[in-house]
This record gives sequence, structure tokens and C-alpha cells, in this order.
Amino acid sequence: MLQAIWAQDQNGLIGKDDQMPWHLPSDLAYFKKLTSGNTLIMGRKTFVGMGSRPLPNRKTVILSRNEEYNPAGVTVLHSVEEVLHFVNKQTTPVFIAGGAMLYQTFLPYCDVLYRTVIEASFSGDTYFPKVDWSQWQLVKETDGTIDEKNRYPHRFEVYHRK
Repeated sequence: MLQAIWAQDQNGLIGKDDQMPWHLPSDLAYFKKLTSGNTLIMGRKTFVGMGSRPLPNRKTVILSRNEEYNPAGVTVLHSVEEVLHFVNKQTTPVFIAGGAMLYQTFLPYCDVLYRTVIEASFSGDTYFPKVDWSQWQLVKETDGTIDEKNRYPHRFEVYHRK
């Protein structure tokens, strides 16, 4: 099953210079809880923005057109078709984890969306692609905790395709 997971500000911003423009530990913990033991698919820039290392207890798949790109500890695929073939062979959830181009490409194939909305505005250069929300049903919404480490109001949303 293909799923997408991301955090955005109230304007749909998801990145600045290939990184998240905020620090929100509760969202990082949510991401870890949902993706641990599963597979992440991301683009090369997102992988580099995360420190060019696979995250613990997750299989990492990088989509890159560069046939020479082969970092240690990850699987590199070179086409949308290869990714979809890979996803169809998996028995555990597979998460699209960025960037914007991958979200746009694979959103039509996703069955579940995990969106964290941060009720603040940030500056950046990358926005989540437009979503036809009429195709999705909100099935769960949970407010995040605000404290000294999590300064921004935020909520976790789960959508299933209708």
C-alpha cells in the first residue's frame, strides 16, 4: 500500500533549501512511529537534506535519474515504473517522504495521506502540490501538544482515498 507523509505550514509550504523550515519534535516522533519498520521512498535532494544516510529501522528507496548515484545502505531506482513495481511487491506500508516532485508524481497512486499542518507561516521555496481534496476523506485528526520544545500549534491528519 502506497501512502504519503509530510508536514506543511498553513500555506502548504514544505521546505526551504531542501530542508524543513521549522523544528517540531512531536512531528518527527510521529513520522518515526508511523514509518518505523516500513519503507520510505524519496528523491535524492530529500535524502541529501536528511544527511545522506538511511533512517534507522526503515528501508530507504531513492528515486534518481542519475544511474551513477548509489549511496550505501539504500536502494536506488531510476523510474516511476520501477518504483511502482517495487511497491507492488511489498507486504508492509510504503511511504512517499518527499520532495514535492515525488509527492506530485505518486499522489495518484496513494491510498492514505498523513499530513501534519503547522498553524504558522514560514518562508521557503517548496510547496506541497495541489490536492483534489474531494477524492479524500478525513478519518482522523489529532491536535499536537504545544510545549517548550514544540512551540507551534499543529495537528495530525489522516486521509483515506474515497
